Amino acid sequence: MPYTAATQDQLLAIRVNAGIEELAQSEKFAAAEPDMVEAIVEGIGQFAAGEWAPLNRQGDLEGAKLENGVVRLPDGFAQGYHAYVEQGWNAISGPTEFGGQGLPFTLSCNVLENLGTANMAFNLLPMLSVGAIEALEHHGSKELQDKYLPKLVSGEWSGTMNLTEPQAGSDVGALRSTAVPIEDGEHAGKYRIKGQKIYITWGEHELSGNIIHLVLARLPDAPEGTRGISLFIVPKYHVKADGSLGSRNDLRCVSIEHKLGINASPTCVMSYGDNDDCIGELVGAPNRGLAAMFTMMNNARINVGNQGVQIGERATQQALEYARDRVQSARAGSPDRAPVAIIEHPDVRRMLLRMKALTEGARALLYYTAGQVDRGTLGNAEAAARGEVLTPLIKAWGTDAGIEVASLGVQIHGGMGFIEETGAAQHWRDSRIAPIYEGTNGIQAADLVTRKLGMEDGQAMMALIADIASGAAKEPALHALAGECATIAEWMRSEASLDDRLAGSVPFCTMLAVATAGWQLALQLRAIEAGAAPALATAKKASVRFFLDRIVPEAIGLRAGAMAGGSGLYEISTEQLLG
Repeated sequence: MPYTAATQDQLLAIRVNAGIEELAQSEKFAAAEPDMVEAIVEGIGQFAAGEWAPLNRQGDLEGAKLENGVVRLPDGFAQGYHAYVEQGWNAISGPTEFGGQGLPFTLSCNVLENLGTANMAFNLLPMLSVGAIEALEHHGSKELQDKYLPKLVSGEWSGTMNLTEPQAGSDVGALRSTAVPIEDGEHAGKYRIKGQKIYITWGEHELSGNIIHLVLARLPDAPEGTRGISLFIVPKYHVKADGSLGSRNDLRCVSIEHKLGINASPTCVMSYGDNDDCIGELVGAPNRGLAAMFTMMNNARINVGNQGVQIGERATQQALEYARDRVQSARAGSPDRAPVAIIEHPDVRRMLLRMKALTEGARALLYYTAGQVDRGTLGNAEAAARGEVLTPLIKAWGTDAGIEVASLGVQIHGGMGFIEETGAAQHWRDSRIAPIYEGTNGIQAADLVTRKLGMEDGQAMMALIADIASGAAKEPALHALAGECATIAEWMRSEASLDDRLAGSVPFCTMLAVATAGWQLALQLRAIEAGAAPALATAKKASVRFFLDRIVPEAIGLRAGAMAGGSGLYEISTEQLLG
């Protein structure tokens, strides 16, 4: 089905939740004036719908294929990527000194939202490049920045993130890849990289001129665990002093995974140093690689949460179109027994409104998070801390919402939703990876109730909850949810054991995310009542009221699970649990 960008709702969220007009008052983001913002949001929406959306279904059916060490993609992908680069979309938030436009991260999120709604698998390519740019901008030497950033910013080259190994999944500290210093010769001062990485998204392809791999590895005599990890740039092709490409580095794609979804995104097993001649360059300080990589990872976590918005929007659009056209049965209680479109039936209407409310709630949370990140970039420490608290919320709840919306889309299609030809199943299959990569949603919730709960002696989180409660004074359910979040946070800080906190982390993460999203949606509703976005007035009122009156009360009901404690999980032994 065709895709139409949700331009007006995006602009509303960018203005109300991200506060783009306030950001534009700063010298750094002065270019983000209203006309510029509208041009970007409208332009990328049109580009995504016209260039990338038509490739989505074909990419799912054909997928990426590895042939003689080369990853082949369906027809149209190369042209689609080159058009994306030529039009400058990759450079939106890139640093101006390296050819970027220097615009807020908020607008970079919008570019990725539109591209990912059009084609989630394809969008993983620029998404990782954006993270690689940020990691090098914050941690790379001037020499490395000059060498790699201009073409990463333009999109001529793409970037990857290499953490996972066969024996080291979420436990990154267990990785075994090595980096040995080179003492002399043409590569003196660099390192020989050796090891294997798995689940490397877009690890091999022919769309960009070079692939810049960011690889975690251990130096000789490095400390055990995460304290002994360093970060290296390992390019597919060596880069000469004049910036031109040299010979191919000693790395290769061994295989690509056969996955549930995102079939057009080559998920690679990468081997480095088969011939002991894989050359890498150190990024940042020795044994400080995980800190540098987390800059890239936190960027990716927000944009994975963005994927929940993306898949939710695409699934909702398709479900609405199907429900409008599918005629079946008379409306219950109607004297007219003629069959009606299923969009007229109460339960189908409930599902459609739920899809719309969840998607718009996740979008509001996304842009609120992005706006806080941008304020942190401008030096606002309080906003930077809030952005850190919000990151696990958008990543975990945003992706959970995307799965629920995609599943409801299948349900609305009925039996046809279970048939691949309709395309409804693709959205669910594509969505299912998002709660897993960039730190599973359980890890996000654990981070929320450990590190984020303790930030600034608890004040970073409690200030967020207080702001929600203050903004929810006229919404009883939302105000009650904020109160429950405060109660749980205080209990976790003062009484709960670590097991208790971790056992209740997922329901608490959901509660706080729903409370934040509900607060941000209420702000949108107030803006519309004041005259903003008149084209959205009727539909927005319905979707926000659905969220506040139905989804928020559901979240209140999660309190019992959040405070149940951990002891009940261990009342039976592992052997008894296994039966």
